[in-house]
Amino acid sequence: MHESLPVLEREAAPPPLDVSATALFLDLDGTLAPIEARPDHVVADAGRTALIKAAAQRMGGRLAIVSGRSLADLDRILEGAVPAAAAIHGLVRRTAAGGVLSRPPHPGLNTARVMLDRLADRPGILLEDKALGLAVHFRKAPEREAEVTELCRRVAATTGLVLQLGSMVAELRTPGADKGASVRAFMVEAPFAGATPVFVGDDLTDEDGFAAAAELGGYGVLVGEPRKSAARYRLADVDAVLAWLAGRP
Repeated sequence: MHESLPVLEREAAPPPLDVSATALFLDLDGTLAPIEARPDHVVADAGRTALIKAAAQRMGGRLAIVSGRSLADLDRILEGAVPAAAAIHGLVRRTAAGGVLSRPPHPGLNTARVMLDRLADRPGILLEDKALGLAVHFRKAPEREAEVTELCRRVAATTGLVLQLGSMVAELRTPGADKGASVRAFMVEAPFAGATPVFVGDDLTDEDGFAAAAELGGYGVLVGEPRKSAARYRLADVDAVLAWLAGRP
């Protein structure tokens, strides 16, 4: 995947955040919060919430969370600090004004639930139902990656759902918007329109966001180890992202 893209170097740090002219799009897991073995183990953190809320205020509201999580999960973890959010990779999107746009569930999800039920009793496998998609997490059973991926490919072929592979997760979701489409949608709305988009994320699903930001005159920031990516810059980990947001070196 992304074979033609360059590998980011370790020293490719982003410039200081320009709060006066930037539209900032942030992933959650692996970007603002450490990845945990189970999605529900990620909890609210008062310091993180205060930092993100302050950043959004300094930017005039031009900050959105763009994540694979549900909207309810985003609000739980970030304590409702950010009005603008794209959930389930953009299938659900809440504007800065508070309006919520959502795709209807794909009819193939019921068949997918039945087909994936065989994984439910596998040690280390977690099946997460997001209403508009199903995520199979295997972080605690990495040796099952091939089994999970092959089954999910068959489910996608059978049902017409979109298969989205991430870090230790395979997700089958309703066809529709991805993270890049979410960035483009926000960028034609107030208060984002006219600003320079910057997308920060860690996973393969964030590549669409990186590409969209670049197409619109901005850039992406990859979080984690160097790899081939459409992002222009890189930050080492969650702590580095939070320091960058706070304006600390």
